[in-house]
Amino acid sequence: MMLNHTMIKSLVLAAAGAFMPGAFGQSDNAFGIPSEKVRNPAANIVAAPGSRGQGWLAQGRSEVIARHGIVATSDPLAAQAGLEILQQGGNAIDAAVAAAAVLDVTSQNDTGLAGDLFALVWSAADQKLYALNSAGFAPAGWTPEFFKEELGLNQMPGRGVNAATVPGAVSGYDALLERFGTMGFAETFERAARLAEQGWGQSERRHDDLIGQQSKLLQDADSAAVFLDEGEVPALYSIIRNPGLADALRLIQREGREAFYSGDIADALIAKIQSEGGVMTHGDLAAFQSEWIEPISTNYHGYDIFQLPPPGQGWAALEMLNILEVCAPLHNLNLAALGPSNPDYWHFMVEAKKLAYSDLQAYNADPLFSEVPLDRLLSKEYALGLCDRIDMDLASEPSVKGGLDGGTIYLTTADRWGNMVSFIHSIFSVYGSGITIPPYGMILHNRGVAFSVDEAHPNVVAPRKRPFHSIIAGMVMQDGQPLMTFGNMGGAVQPETHAQHMVNVIDHGMNVQMTTDAARFTHSQSSNILSLEHNLYSLVGRSLEAKGHEVRSVNGGRVGGYQGILFTRDPSLPLPVMTPESISEDHPVNGIYRAGSDHRKDGQAVGW
Repeated sequence: MMLNHTMIKSLVLAAAGAFMPGAFGQSDNAFGIPSEKVRNPAANIVAAPGSRGQGWLAQGRSEVIARHGIVATSDPLAAQAGLEILQQGGNAIDAAVAAAAVLDVTSQNDTGLAGDLFALVWSAADQKLYALNSAGFAPAGWTPEFFKEELGLNQMPGRGVNAATVPGAVSGYDALLERFGTMGFAETFERAARLAEQGWGQSERRHDDLIGQQSKLLQDADSAAVFLDEGEVPALYSIIRNPGLADALRLIQREGREAFYSGDIADALIAKIQSEGGVMTHGDLAAFQSEWIEPISTNYHGYDIFQLPPPGQGWAALEMLNILEVCAPLHNLNLAALGPSNPDYWHFMVEAKKLAYSDLQAYNADPLFSEVPLDRLLSKEYALGLCDRIDMDLASEPSVKGGLDGGTIYLTTADRWGNMVSFIHSIFSVYGSGITIPPYGMILHNRGVAFSVDEAHPNVVAPRKRPFHSIIAGMVMQDGQPLMTFGNMGGAVQPETHAQHMVNVIDHGMNVQMTTDAARFTHSQSSNILSLEHNLYSLVGRSLEAKGHEVRSVNGGRVGGYQGILFTRDPSLPLPVMTPESISEDHPVNGIYRAGSDHRKDGQAVGW
């Protein structure tokens, strides 16, 4: 039958009418554009993932390779800010501060100016690894009696102004720039201030976090005003601005650290806290100083793994690695030979984790107030004594329970002179305490929730004491030279994931991108529930249940987010020496940087 123009037009119109959800035809959310009915269109699509054409086919993206400098963060805007500083002649320390400041703007679900930070810094000029603790301490008015008797609580609060210790981040920025930087706040905060003024796009993960924390933010009028739109969550991909936070960044650019600890920001912070029944004072802010400390380490299969000491929890990763190294032969195991598709491999990893975290919960505290016996806990002999507590046929119950989840950002940078920075920064819970400091648009952290009110516990709350800290930063060295910076944001998961990454790269030979694309586990020390990412659960979940594990299948949101940089030195080139004369020289480092970034988060690695 011949079709005339009228018949063709009728068929086209009929077909157009069939373009409805559930029928053949175009989506109501073409190009992934949200609608009132569908907030995140991608979440409803069922499709098979593609694969690479080389290497491990399941790897999500290639490593980023560069010589002049490299940055890896959980936000592309932050990574680009760090790279911009490197290209302007700044070093890795300057770049780390610039990247973190952008995250203070775009990622207040995880971090902020009113949070804390830790850093490991390899100084090429000194040929030395430095560690910075910038965790704020408790107000002078914090005692167990204050919380139990005056506030009527039997545990530390997780929300509100009395969940916040003195914020340490801005002091940490200042300490890093003062000791190792070549730029100041004027340069390193510029990109962040512009973003706060001009706006940025709402990403999927932050949009999802806002949905999950909407009710929490509504409890504080200032938080609702900054993060919500007339009480509602701003739409996915909408433009977000924070002019009040821009003002705070501009103040710090002009006045430096003192703007936060004794200037206008300090006045605003104390006014808000005291108006809500908090006891933090100007004296608490003024008394705080960041602390340069000695990093701690263990050797795992010939590589020196470094962490920061307590009150951070990094030493649990070191103890876990010790247990894996010395106990495997006693159980006739070889992790490299077993590989991560064998149920015994995962059972052994999880049981080692339980032992290390039991010690973490029992001993971790501020070493200025309580002795944490690291010499004993991090010895190979101590690990050897734990081996008989692992039964390869039966899952155990943790001997000491506890632990809190939280949010964090981890970033890492390296420059053309050979400096490397491993950097972690946090407000702890998603949107911290839920309290925003007006008029500066910054969320206040809730790190104080990690204290205990049990006066017999080493982590009991006390004036000017720092709480148990979940945020940790890692570094690998060999023969006294830096090899790899790495970290994994995500609260309690951090030590167990640090250990998993080290086993991946050292025992299995994974590259710095593959280690994060591989599936991970996380185990709750409180509930004794073992969570495996979906594909890993499909592979070994039933076998682990047969050993007595209570296993859950989870998505990647449960295992945090990783960044890492590997340096491969060219032995034919001399070690770099950073001098004032060399700062303006456009020469690359004496080798290759390779970086990876976790596909579970929003970020990327970038280099030049």
